[in-house]
Amino acid sequence: MTPLFRKFLGINWILFLNMILLLAWGIYAIYNASSFRDGTALAGKWREQVMWGGLGLIFFFSAALVDYKWVRWGAPFVYVAGIAGLVAVKLFAKDIKGAKSWIDLGPVNFQGSQLAIVATIIALAVILGDLHRIFPAFRHHWLRLAVSGILASVPMFMVLKEPDLGSALVYGPVIVSMLLVGNIPFRYLITMFLAVMCVIPIAYFFGLKPYQKKRVEVWIAMLSNEKVNIQDEAYMADKIQIAVGSAGFEGKGPLSIKAEDPVTKERRTIHRSFYSATESINDFIYSVIVEEFGFRGGLMQIVGTAMLLLQCVFVAFYARDNLGRLLVVGVVGMQFAHAMQNMGMNVLMMPITGLPLPFISYGGTFLIMCMFLMGLVQSVWVHRNMSPVKKSNTGRRSELEEDDEF
Repeated sequence: MTPLFRKFLGINWILFLNMILLLAWGIYAIYNASSFRDGTALAGKWREQVMWGGLGLIFFFSAALVDYKWVRWGAPFVYVAGIAGLVAVKLFAKDIKGAKSWIDLGPVNFQGSQLAIVATIIALAVILGDLHRIFPAFRHHWLRLAVSGILASVPMFMVLKEPDLGSALVYGPVIVSMLLVGNIPFRYLITMFLAVMCVIPIAYFFGLKPYQKKRVEVWIAMLSNEKVNIQDEAYMADKIQIAVGSAGFEGKGPLSIKAEDPVTKERRTIHRSFYSATESINDFIYSVIVEEFGFRGGLMQIVGTAMLLLQCVFVAFYARDNLGRLLVVGVVGMQFAHAMQNMGMNVLMMPITGLPLPFISYGGTFLIMCMFLMGLVQSVWVHRNMSPVKKSNTGRRSELEEDDEF
């Protein structure tokens, strides 16, 4: 048996199956949200998602079968590529509704923020998990914390300036989760938390665009049951509320079959009548799922996502070193932030920020990034029993023992 085939057999197939089921469920949701629309380009979006999923499997297996230790030397190059992608978006992206977030590359659209968050996860994993072995000066916790904060803040503020508030908010759970696992003493983390809490009001009043503040104000007003203008700033929030609130336990059926008019044969549902083609298959895909499949469909999505994240946490427990553990925790933080914000805003538990739902929302580059990250998680699992450093005759401790101290 070749080593490569042995690695293939060692993949966590339960986690892989969970990911594939979510992907298949997402393709079916996209089919429900777009197959009725006129025009081949719109009706066939689910086929494009199948193609992107197949391409994503190449990235998944490539990352899973290669030892994740490559990030030790690859982190600087990946981080620079992430920053370069954000610079390219700033220079070449078209201004759409006051935001410059996407570069049109013909058959695909490139979103620099997606590559930047991957680069940040890899960079923080190396800084917090491995850098103190290469440079002894980084044994000082405050120095690792400072470097981590600077490297994470640069892409976060560049994304915020696009402006893309939703993608910028993803950095919060990623940074916090990785710092908690990165052996940084709590006194440093508490100090950092207090500093961030002081900065948030300043960032809200002076950093957000007027329309971004309006979304937060509308969300608070609707939670407080106050009157809002549903013809203007609260238009989509109102439509989401009606779509989810009218679904019931079973929903309106696949392809809205239960909402069919017996005379005209039209199927009039909220997402069919009021959502645009891109909104229904991307940012608001979860409200489409709830409207079509009801409470049980929405619960199925939550359970599927939770099972995926819990299995990733299980992989983190069995990682052979702190570098692998940090990589997995960073991926969990990123996936959790996306899922929480997307599903939260679709039931109006969070402000509308425009963030895709992992493995469910339509989007080629985002799906590939998610599958590549899951490949890294699988690499940590596959290589968990491979000893990173053997004890020498002088009694030098292994990396795992050094990780316990730092």
